[in-house]
Amino acid sequence: MSLPNPLPDNPHRWEGWKDYNSDDPYARLCLRFDSNPSLEQIEDNCRQLLVWWQKKLPLKNQPSNPLAQLLRGGLDEAPKYLAEAKTVLLDPEARAKIDAGLHQRAIDSALSEFKKLLSFALSENQLSEQDEERLNERGRSLGLSLQDVKEAIDGELSRLGAVRVVAPVAVPLHAAPALREPVAGGTPSAGSEARDPFEEFRRILKMSRLCIDGDDMTDDQRDAMCNLGESLGLSGGQAEDLIDEYLDSASGMPLTPAGPAAVRSLVTAKAPVAVIAPPPRAEPVAPPKPVGREINTTPLGRSQERQRYPNFTNTVDMEMLLVTSGQFVMGSAALVAQQNEQPISTVTQSCFFCARFPVTNAQYELFDPAHRTKRATWADERHPVIYVSSREAENFCKWLSVRDGKRYRLPSEAEWEYAARGVDGRAYPWGDKLDAGHFANLADKRTNFAWRDLIIDDGFAETAPVGRFPKGASPFGVEDLAGNVFEWCFDCFEPYKGKDRTNPRGTPNGLKRNYRGGSWKSRAASLRATARAFNLPDYSSNDVGFRVICECDVA
Repeated sequence: MSLPNPLPDNPHRWEGWKDYNSDDPYARLCLRFDSNPSLEQIEDNCRQLLVWWQKKLPLKNQPSNPLAQLLRGGLDEAPKYLAEAKTVLLDPEARAKIDAGLHQRAIDSALSEFKKLLSFALSENQLSEQDEERLNERGRSLGLSLQDVKEAIDGELSRLGAVRVVAPVAVPLHAAPALREPVAGGTPSAGSEARDPFEEFRRILKMSRLCIDGDDMTDDQRDAMCNLGESLGLSGGQAEDLIDEYLDSASGMPLTPAGPAAVRSLVTAKAPVAVIAPPPRAEPVAPPKPVGREINTTPLGRSQERQRYPNFTNTVDMEMLLVTSGQFVMGSAALVAQQNEQPISTVTQSCFFCARFPVTNAQYELFDPAHRTKRATWADERHPVIYVSSREAENFCKWLSVRDGKRYRLPSEAEWEYAARGVDGRAYPWGDKLDAGHFANLADKRTNFAWRDLIIDDGFAETAPVGRFPKGASPFGVEDLAGNVFEWCFDCFEPYKGKDRTNPRGTPNGLKRNYRGGSWKSRAASLRATARAFNLPDYSSNDVGFRVICECDVA
């Protein structure tokens, strides 16, 4: 359980205090093992919890007080357990041992759950191919490796003396003729095998030639394509994912003559049209990216990601923190939310690395030394770079990718929001309140804006050096996501559709490019993690910068 902000004085209003003596030192400090807590977060959580318990010490003299009875041993023992947790987690070697132990615990828990299913499947001391396939699928969904699943099945078969059984293959006396692809009349004919609906829909999308000139796909076109995908046997979500895959790659498709007119007319209609595209050309086609890849958001799955993708510091001294896979609600239904933050939707996001801080002047000037002349008069090397357009930010990512041999880019809106909010739906990266100047750099009493907050003093009248607000870190340890500078995103602005999505990423080719997070010129409401803003792709200003992410598959 994360540490609430502000921390409720009443223990009935939060459950985290009960973990003060947990055998998981992360839990004692209201931290998550899989969320990359920084040293600053560890120390700050420990300090806040110690203060909370210290305020409860007078209850020791009130044994009949219900709160004293509720807190019981914690009044004496909590400080010791909290200090012990902090000491262990601040020691790299001790923390590595704790991480390994918690990872093994996650494996054991998943195996225990899997063996319950396995015991049921072997109730008759037989295991069919179909049941074993289901067990393999369930094991993967729990985060277990195929080797773990195989060893568990083999071990249980041996222990019970059970056997695998193979269903007999029925051979028909007269093989039915294979069905050919449907033709314009809608009736199948014999002579060729039925097509895989995924590959067929990919082929039709490619032949449509939509959006290869940088145009956006209209809602009518998207709906028509979704209807077509469903007519091929795909679900609505599968069709949406395949369309997103196509749009991601459309900008890189060669500008060769478009396919038959019948196919283009198919996607401009407002309703599904019973037209089937002609057979594909014989020209070689690059293998498509996988669609619908299973994203494991279980505790074991996230733990395995941490084992596989350790944090790293790249060649420009940029700390890259792992953001583990998870599911979150994107957008906001709060009263202060703007219309473009709705409708909300559930997003499943796979893991990626996110820079701990925005790109600094020093880092950007390794790519473009001439940019030093654009520095603000108040800024040094540790200040976030400003006066950069989204296209210049993208060029920096390409340069860094070549330099490091990794795949860097701007975050999508979904990736940015997930890195800022985590899975608990908080309003700001650090919690639900912005009531002090130690969380972020915004339009405070030091500025002259009409909308400035006359109560908050964050210590800076313009941009601040990165890393000055560790208490404003997100659940993944990412800092400066709120305030200081807006941060360019990968995708251009489009209204939310309210559909549940997996790894959504909009087009980078549009009239208005998204940026997120608010800046030193912004009021508090604009620093909310769900707040959206956008501008021309070539726009630059003294309050707009960027940060990078790195994709895990090549990190």
